[in-house]
Amino acid sequence: MTDATPTPDDAESDADASGADPAPDPGPTPEEMTAAAGNMPVCGTAARAMEELAEPSSDGATAAPAGGPPVLDLRDVTAGYGPFRALFGLSLTIAPGEAVALLGANGAGKTTVARVATGLVAPTGGSVHVDGDDLTGKPAWRFARAGVIHAPEGRSVFATLSVDENLTLSFRQSGGRAGVRPRLERAYELFPVLGKRRNQLAGTMSGGEQRMLSMARVLVESPRLLVADELSLGLAPVVVDEVYASLERLRDAGTSLLIVEQHVGHALALCSRVVVEDHGTVQWEGPSSEAASHVVTEVFEAAS
Repeated sequence: MTDATPTPDDAESDADASGADPAPDPGPTPEEMTAAAGNMPVCGTAARAMEELAEPSSDGATAAPAGGPPVLDLRDVTAGYGPFRALFGLSLTIAPGEAVALLGANGAGKTTVARVATGLVAPTGGSVHVDGDDLTGKPAWRFARAGVIHAPEGRSVFATLSVDENLTLSFRQSGGRAGVRPRLERAYELFPVLGKRRNQLAGTMSGGEQRMLSMARVLVESPRLLVADELSLGLAPVVVDEVYASLERLRDAGTSLLIVEQHVGHALALCSRVVVEDHGTVQWEGPSSEAASHVVTEVFEAAS
């Protein structure tokens, strides 16, 4: 798409200026439908995503140039669940290509930050910007269109299908028949263990291998920003090492990362900057090299 071609957002702005009714949003593309399904938290994601999403369009997200606006910019965000507030004026930014670790004790509000950042929870105050665009209150597929993907804790695989069939089902939806093979090759490059298990039923694999399979479905699409929530939870150390090796390759390829993690050592090694959260607010942020004492104070002592 060239600069001269109007986008749906351009049409909406022109309509507002002229007083005419704005053009309807064309809805999500097949790629966004798959990505939004990845943003849904656990079982039955595909069915729920299909029910929520409208007809596809030909639009795609374009990456902001290096040095442009932050990939993610949370400004004075408040959010919660019904009458219970989880975030209190929290602000956080992630630059293009940057990896940020979000650390904190249980109940600090880290998962809520991840959900707000990907459109799964709408803030009750403040704003959410992706590549300079205000997506506050927009549905999850709009975040997926912008290249923001959520890899939530837990797994979401079809147990009675093989590894190859699970991936093919997802990749055919996002890339069509011609896009399946290169995406499969990329998935097995990111997670070599999946290549060794490609004909095995997903339900017979270990929990860690199922977690890798769930992650492969979204990581192959090379998102602008990956929000990874407690990826190491319940995994064996050798599997955690494999998962973080894949995240490192993704970071080196230019994807921004927001890592919500209990495995502090891996998160600090992967990320250049750390944000420590406590009771829905940012208590400290700075380079990973200076984070040790703050992590001990805000995470481990708060949990004891």
